[in-house]
Order: sequence, then C-alpha cells, then structure tokens
Amino acid sequence: MSRIVTLPVEPTQRTLSREELDRYSRQMILPGFGMTAQRRLANAKVAVVGAGGLGSPLLVYLAAAGVGELTLIDNDTVDISNLHRQVIHSTASVGRLKVDSAAEAIARLNPHVTVNARAERLDIDNVVELLDGHDLVVDGVDNFETRYLIADACEILGLPVVWGSVLRYEGQVAVFWSGHGPALRDLFPEPPEAGSVPSCAEGGVLGVLPGQIGMAMANEAIKLITGVGEPLLGRLAILDAARGAWRELRIARDPDRVLVSQLSLEAVSCLMPLPVPDAAHDDPSLAVSARQLQEMLQARARGDLDFDLIDIRQPEEYSVGHIEGSRLVPMGTIAVGRAPMGAGIPDQVTLPRDRDIIITCRSGARSGRLLDRLVAAGYGRVKQLDGGVIAWQRDVDPTLGV
Repeated sequence: MSRIVTLPVEPTQRTLSREELDRYSRQMILPGFGMTAQRRLANAKVAVVGAGGLGSPLLVYLAAAGVGELTLIDNDTVDISNLHRQVIHSTASVGRLKVDSAAEAIARLNPHVTVNARAERLDIDNVVELLDGHDLVVDGVDNFETRYLIADACEILGLPVVWGSVLRYEGQVAVFWSGHGPALRDLFPEPPEAGSVPSCAEGGVLGVLPGQIGMAMANEAIKLITGVGEPLLGRLAILDAARGAWRELRIARDPDRVLVSQLSLEAVSCLMPLPVPDAAHDDPSLAVSARQLQEMLQARARGDLDFDLIDIRQPEEYSVGHIEGSRLVPMGTIAVGRAPMGAGIPDQVTLPRDRDIIITCRSGARSGRLLDRLVAAGYGRVKQLDGGVIAWQRDVDPTLGV
C-alpha cells in the first residue's frame, strides 16, 4: 500500500539565495511544503534517462521546481519527427544531441540547476556507475532492454525509480522502489517477446500524451524528494487520453521473486536471440539501396523484372507517404514460422517463398528485424531496402512524406 515516503535528501547542505526564494515563493507557500521541502529539492541529485518524449516535460518541471542537480543520459539526436512531442527541443536542435539541446533549455529556464549531460547509451557495463550517487532515477526511455537494465541496477543500488510509458492514446505512471514497495519485475517479471509491443515509431503516439505522463512523473519525483503527498508506490496510474480518464491498479511485491543481486544481459533482453555479427540484416547481399530499388521498379514497370515490394509499417504511416508500387502489409500481421492465414489464426499473412520480396519500413530497423526472422525461417528470396523510406526520400524522392 502507498504511504508517504521521503528520500534521505538533507535540507541543510545548501542555502537558497534571495533570487531563488523569489523564484520558488508560490511553491513554498503551499501547506506542508515550506523552506524545508524547497531546500530538499535544491540538494537533490536526480538521474533522468531519456531526453525525449517523456524526458522533455519532466526535465522542464523538475528544473522549474528547483531540483539542484540533474544528470541527463541519452545518446540520441533530435529528429524532426520528435518535435510534436519532445517539446524541450526546437527546430534549431534537429541533428544535435538531445542531452546538449535539453541542457541548454534548462540553463535558460533556471540557471540555479546544475546539469550533467551524458551522451551515452546505458548498458550492462556502465549503468551502475552512471546511476550511483543519485537520490532517485527517472526512467523516460522507449525500449524494454534499457527499462529492465535501469530497474535491475536500481534494485541493486537501493534507488527508487519513477517510471512512465506511453503508446498511442494510453500512458502509465508508477514508482518502483525495492525494499519499500514493488519493483518493475514484480509487475512485469520478464521483458516481452521482441516485436510484440510496437514502439512509438511503429504504433504512433498522441503528441500531448508524453506531456501529461511526463508531468505526472515529475510530480512523483518531487513528492519523493520533499515528502509532501503520497507517491505512486504500489500503485499503477493509467491514463486513457482519448477518454480523458485515469484509473488505478494496486500492485504488490511478489514474495516468491528473488531480488536482483547482479546484472545479467539475458535477464534484460527481450525474448528473442540477441543480435549477432552475422545477422541477416548485416549481410550486404540481402539489402538493396534506394537507387537500386528505383532501377528495379523501372524494370518491373517494363516487364523485365518481377518482385514484391512490401511496406511493413502501420497504415497511418503508409498514408503519410510511401514508395509508389509498394504494398502495405503491417509487420504485426506477417506470420513467420506459424500457420498460414485461414488455418485458425485470423488476420495473419504468410509471405510467399517462391517470389522475390523486398521489405521496407521507415528507417530499416523494423525491416532488419523481420529479415532476420524470415531468413531464419528458411526464406531465401527476401531482401530489405537499406535505410528504408527515409533513404528513398533522401536519394530518390525528396517530396515523399515519411
């Protein structure tokens, strides 16, 4: 059951300046908040993993609230398709490291916040070093491997994790803190099967939803640091943005679960063989460039060549822009190593083995994963478009929407 929990953040290490007292005055007059809570914020050290959709709003509000030290961990760069939801970045930031763009935005917002920008991807070798020494960790990432890596490392370090996720029109928020309540593995014991849950790039996300969830995550972090209010420890809050409705589920620690004592690559990986150097998608003979595909499509139009060009994105992505002559078959509908359509599995498509097939997606990431599975299942006449529709836009048709 949730209860008021305060982190061991001392309110005595740093005093507040006159300018800071003016800045936070409307916050400090709240009943139960006052100088002590504000000084706890000023002395807190928070690690935020992910400076994207969830990281953007929560970083803004943690900085505005006066959290003294923020460590930003993200190795990605800003893309134009990020900007409808990653509001800490701007058009001028496209192509820059997200941590650098976010650090500059925070400095403009509140110069009293110290920002440590770490342009690194968390892995099993650096996660403990990067998270150790902080009072709490905020998980704003978008992949399951990193989520479980953060959860396991924080269980070892004894740190609380403010956790959030978004997809399409739904978001979730919780606080996980082993020793004080449930951890991520008590709610979701194992990562899901690879490809079973679409990413935001695959399934889409309503732009304002990460803002709503990110602000809720910032609220949880502030409550934990200050001891004001009741954190979502042992509770999972779920937002249906399409209906404008929140609901809550109670969660508890699994008494039979063995606590994590050491990190394991297998334990944080999705239920699929890990990528290997000779994976099919790394074989140049199984890829065609955008220019090569253009020539092949011209030859097909003349009747000199016959092959299928299959776009495996979602219908909404396909409608924004697609390669002329491609056929939409969403990745989630393709049966690999399963019974064909009509054999008891509805809405499944089995690709023909006796035809040449080229698969494509937005960037090549999804098509690479599918290519590996198809080759492993014995498909010998399948290739992928190197770089996906983005490469086609860059090299062949700059007017194409992606």
